[in-house]
Amino acid sequence: QVQLVESGGGLVQAGGSLRLSCAASGRSFSSYSMGWFRQAPGKEREFVAGIAWRGGSTKYADSVKGRFTVSRDNAKNTVYLEMNNLKPEDTAVYYCAANWLGIRGYEYWGQGTQVTVSS
Repeated sequence: QVQLVESGGGLVQAGGSLRLSCAASGRSFSSYSMGWFRQAPGKEREFVAGIAWRGGSTKYADSVKGRFTVSRDNAKNTVYLEMNNLKPEDTAVYYCAANWLGIRGYEYWGQGTQVTVSS
């Protein structure tokens, strides 16, 4: 089992940047593929970015490609989401999630961190 805590959200102007962090506690962080998701008011939760447990391959939603970068530091049990050129439509609560060996689905979730982008 793993516990996840996000941080780094806040209010930023359009065109600005933020870096979200997700700290994991528990065992075997390196065995989890990690994902970032977001949920805007009145909308369903959507996938933003993910990074594999082995090899570090990454995936991104089309809406954030070229602007967001996901990375991980297994020594620090932390996954990051670097967000650049933020747009008002990026406003949402951002969640990180963990998927054991990339095969069980995202079964562990953090509490979320709010990102607000003003125009």
